[in-house]
Amino acid sequence: MDIKSKNKMRFFTWILLFTFGVSGIFTGICNGKDYMEKDYFHTQQFEDQLNQFVEYLKLFEFTHINKEDLKKKITVTAEEINEHRYRYGDLSTQTSNIKGQYGEKIKDALTVQNKEVADMYVAERDKKIADITNNFKSDDYVRAKIVEEKEQQIDQYLQEIESRRSNFMNDKALFRYYLKNTTTEEVYTNVDTTGGSVAADAAINDKSMLFIQNYPSEKYGELSNRVPSSLLNYNDVVTPLLEKGEVSTFEGKIGVPNGGSSTNPILVNYYDFLQKQKVFFIYVISSIFAFVLSLYLNKKRPVIQLIPTEKWQSYYNRIPLDVAGMTLVFTGFLSFLLFVVDNDLYIHQDLYKYSSGVVFRLMVAACLVSLTLIQRKFWVERAKERVNIKSDWQKSLLYRAYKGLREAFAVQRMGTQVFILLSVVFACGFGAVLVLAKNELILLYAPLFIVIGVPSFFVIIKWIGYFNRIVINTSGLVHGNIEPDLPVVGKSTLAVLAGNINTLKHGIKVSQKEQAKSERLKTELITNVSHDLRTPLTSIITYTELLKTPNLADEERNTYIEIIDRKSKRLQVLIDDLFEASKMASGNIELVKEKVDLVQLLQQALAEYNEAIKESTLQVRVTHPDTSVYAVVDGQKLWRVFDNLIGNMLKYSLENTRVYISVKPLRDEVVITFKNVTKYELSENIDELFERFKRGDTSRHTEGSGLGLAIAKSIIDLHEGNLDIEVDGDLFKVTVVLNIKES
Repeated sequence: MDIKSKNKMRFFTWILLFTFGVSGIFTGICNGKDYMEKDYFHTQQFEDQLNQFVEYLKLFEFTHINKEDLKKKITVTAEEINEHRYRYGDLSTQTSNIKGQYGEKIKDALTVQNKEVADMYVAERDKKIADITNNFKSDDYVRAKIVEEKEQQIDQYLQEIESRRSNFMNDKALFRYYLKNTTTEEVYTNVDTTGGSVAADAAINDKSMLFIQNYPSEKYGELSNRVPSSLLNYNDVVTPLLEKGEVSTFEGKIGVPNGGSSTNPILVNYYDFLQKQKVFFIYVISSIFAFVLSLYLNKKRPVIQLIPTEKWQSYYNRIPLDVAGMTLVFTGFLSFLLFVVDNDLYIHQDLYKYSSGVVFRLMVAACLVSLTLIQRKFWVERAKERVNIKSDWQKSLLYRAYKGLREAFAVQRMGTQVFILLSVVFACGFGAVLVLAKNELILLYAPLFIVIGVPSFFVIIKWIGYFNRIVINTSGLVHGNIEPDLPVVGKSTLAVLAGNINTLKHGIKVSQKEQAKSERLKTELITNVSHDLRTPLTSIITYTELLKTPNLADEERNTYIEIIDRKSKRLQVLIDDLFEASKMASGNIELVKEKVDLVQLLQQALAEYNEAIKESTLQVRVTHPDTSVYAVVDGQKLWRVFDNLIGNMLKYSLENTRVYISVKPLRDEVVITFKNVTKYELSENIDELFERFKRGDTSRHTEGSGLGLAIAKSIIDLHEGNLDIEVDGDLFKVTVVLNIKES
């Protein structure tokens, strides 16, 4: 028991020393700036008092403001006249406003048959209208009114100065001053100056004054009558006039007399500062000593070791981690606040009252520091025992509450609705308990239960049934059965879930169709590529073998070589088109844009097919504007589009039919159309014509590669235009839309 008692005594002694030390150090930090000064006269508080008195001297002693002189200096500019004249609008606007202001008043007076009041309003209205009219007739009339306004501002300014005279007289009684104008030698003082400056020196000296401020000085420089005083606000009329006045400088001294009245606030503050300064130094120095002693004792034997935790540690570990942590932080924060806040030296004349307040504050702080240290010891021991901090945190109240709320409101609408329903169920149960306790409450409970409780019960039953239907439907989908769509009723979360399941199911169907289509197109692509590449390659191989025949006649040899050459070029075209289509589709191609005449470019493309057109039985009809149609495009690539489309028309148009090509500019766009009657029957899905190696000639008897439309569409897409296909029976139409607005 003796060891435990000694440890407790050491602990509480150390707490008191530490608390007293920290409190004194914070007091020194917070108040040191004030009490480290030499005396009160070096503090900011006294400096503000002195500066205020100097401003009063400037206002009432150094500056002689003559009302009549100020009024004579008033000037009125043309801008001021115009501003006054048009302040509320032009003449008609102001006249209309005045008539509107008095119209209702006159009407109301006449309604109650009060002609005298009506005549008074009419007179007031006419007077104001006449005044406004004169404003617009004569500058002198307006000038006189502005002068009158400025004279009123001067009067108000001087009245404000005079209202501060009593404050100046109060301050004048606190200070002694002797100041002389360095230019006019005029003296301003409140001491007996019968003997001149010698008498002033005798009246204001170090023996009779607690404080003397000489002018000029290193700190304040020269004293001048520069106005206006900082005590007054800026006045638009007076301030500029005063600033133009002559500036004079003054020399002399201002002092605070020793042995004045006990009610003198400067002397009260002076002696109060001396007392507080003594207490401050005693308190801070002793607290520093106590703090150093507490550090020494802690180093000799750490105070944390004096706290027994073995008996209570297991109980502390059961406290949730966040609760324990927040309690530790809270007590530590309270301790810090008690040190920092309210640590000013409120010295009372009653020393007992002051001392008891300090002791009480230190005892409360000591208790909080003790609680903080004890909790810290428990926290450290807990950290040593609990290796898995993550697991400890997952058992905390905050984590569990956060996890539960996050899961409950993962779908906000659902969480809110369930919360409301549970609240209704809880309220019904609580109300039933109250009814059992007080039977007369049945009159209130029964209607509420019927109106709120019963509908809530049916809502819950409906939700459960709806949820079960969703579960059954999704179970069927899992087993591969295409179930009918779930009904989407209302906007509840379950309805949203049912809608999502329906959308997902339809998405699966569409995906399956797209996958089947993709597989079909892939198969057709491979077949078409194989067919179109193998046909010329087979001919090349066949005729190459025939060239190896011995004793082959020259005529046959030349024929075979010609066939091989033609098929090789055909193969080269197919391969070049395939590479170009791939580059176009990937966007890995650069456009060299320039300003191009689309009509001329189209004519050049048609010229390439002149012979073919003449040899065919087709009649080509081309319509375009007489003027040029310019666009910023890659001319070479766009020529390839026209070449492919015109070539397709010649290959796939029905014999003895007309082919139409038109160019129509529309504002910022140009529409180019190609129309022909097809030789072959087209499939219903015209989008497949854009697929590579897809041709209208499904038997593939023509020489086309099947890449023309794919390449053309890719080029137009790179130009940020549109290429669309329309099929109406055998009528085949290609529409190209390009932007012709110059960037």
